[in-house]
Amino acid sequence: MSSPIRVLTPKTMIKYFLYIRKSTDEDDRQVLSLESQETELLELAQKERLDIVEIFRESQTAKEPGRKIFNQMLEKMERDEAQGILAWHPDRLARNSVDGGKIIFLVDSNKIQSLKFPTFWFEPTPQGKFMLNIAFGQSKYFVDNLSENTKRGLRQKLRRGEWPGWAPIGYLNDLRTHTIIPDPERFRLVKKLFELYSVGNYSLKDLQNQNAKIGLLSKVGKTLSISMIQHTLENPFYYGLMKYNNELHQGKHKPMISKKLFEKCQKISKDRTRPRKQSFKEYAFRGLLKCADCGCSITSEIQKGHTYYRCTKKRMPCSQSYIREENLAEQISKILQKVSLGSAWAKKMISHLDKEKESNQQAELGFTQNLKSQVEDCKKKLDKLLDAHLENIISKDEYTAKKQKILNQKVEISEKLRDFEQKPFAGCEWLELCRNFILSAQQARIIALQKNFFEKRNFLKKIGSNPLLHDKKVLFNPREAWKILPNFNAEAQRAEANINQYPIWLRG
Repeated sequence: MSSPIRVLTPKTMIKYFLYIRKSTDEDDRQVLSLESQETELLELAQKERLDIVEIFRESQTAKEPGRKIFNQMLEKMERDEAQGILAWHPDRLARNSVDGGKIIFLVDSNKIQSLKFPTFWFEPTPQGKFMLNIAFGQSKYFVDNLSENTKRGLRQKLRRGEWPGWAPIGYLNDLRTHTIIPDPERFRLVKKLFELYSVGNYSLKDLQNQNAKIGLLSKVGKTLSISMIQHTLENPFYYGLMKYNNELHQGKHKPMISKKLFEKCQKISKDRTRPRKQSFKEYAFRGLLKCADCGCSITSEIQKGHTYYRCTKKRMPCSQSYIREENLAEQISKILQKVSLGSAWAKKMISHLDKEKESNQQAELGFTQNLKSQVEDCKKKLDKLLDAHLENIISKDEYTAKKQKILNQKVEISEKLRDFEQKPFAGCEWLELCRNFILSAQQARIIALQKNFFEKRNFLKKIGSNPLLHDKKVLFNPREAWKILPNFNAEAQRAEANINQYPIWLRG
């Protein structure tokens, strides 16, 4: 609003409010600016010798009721501070039925005696009010139709796999092709964000600190907020799907990560509500063992320059005594040596696995075609599902739920296909598991001979769980796959150095 601008007339019977409005919405971009409207309307007022008592300026959409300045103007009209309104067009006053109804009511109650527009004629007669109703109705129809067309256009973009908004961090909007492309500066950094979080050792605050170190900043150069990091980690856009209005759509942009990595991050995020295990950097074996008598944890302390481990005795009195760290490490080393595998045997077993893998490759030639057929089946199911929804055979909620399930299946199959094409004959998982197991068993001997207590602790946790301490002795049962190694090593010493057939347990 501004101070009154009076147009001098010999005798003015009707006072006018001048109302100008400009919205930033798409439908208003071709409307004159506030300054242009004001200039044009003041020239009209001067020409027709209208008495302008106050000017109201507003920058807000008229799609919904609730414009503050517009309502203030109507309140002043009800107090008879003016009897007429000068505006550029009826759609400047109202584009919704509530505001349009207020104008019509004030005309009916003679609070508004005159409405002036440069491009629209109005008189307070039945014919004039009828035409005004039509003008307001056309304005509302234009807004409603534009909204529907906009939604239709967004749905069409989503069907084509195009994201209809600003690209998330790590991607950019290509204004030339109207597509989403990887950000050459941030793409690998955001991917690193997922990889770090998937390890499970980083909180959101830790990731924020890591981002500052590696240079991952927002598009305006600021440090990413914790909420922004969390939103990024939960966005399926990064593995190829787009979530819009709680519905998943297949995107055609380049996925940043695999669905498997994304789901791993989601699991870690859910597990954050559980108490986190402390990370002990000073004491290698603290938190690893439990007392065999009372079940309490084994803690540590330093006495006379040496590290000792003992029962915490928090539940009940316990007679178990201290054990020195070096003695504990020696016992763990012996356990690791029992489940280790000699280099010669490891080499021969791996050689036999390589031959087995080579023979299986011929049987997997049809694997790629099978996966491609499954992808095509998913596409056909999506088409049939959409037809069923359009024909009202299934509801919107059923359509959305089934579509999400099929899309996730399609993504999983596509990822398997992509991984297989990048690394052919990757279907022999058990061969790789055997290879990794043999290499780990070979590594056990190396770790057992080293003096790195943390490596010993980590490997012991890898091959089993719930080690106990009783009378200064470590009680430990390895997992099933590792239990066979002590007997195997004993038999291997008596057997000839050949493995024409490797043991059945290697297939487990």
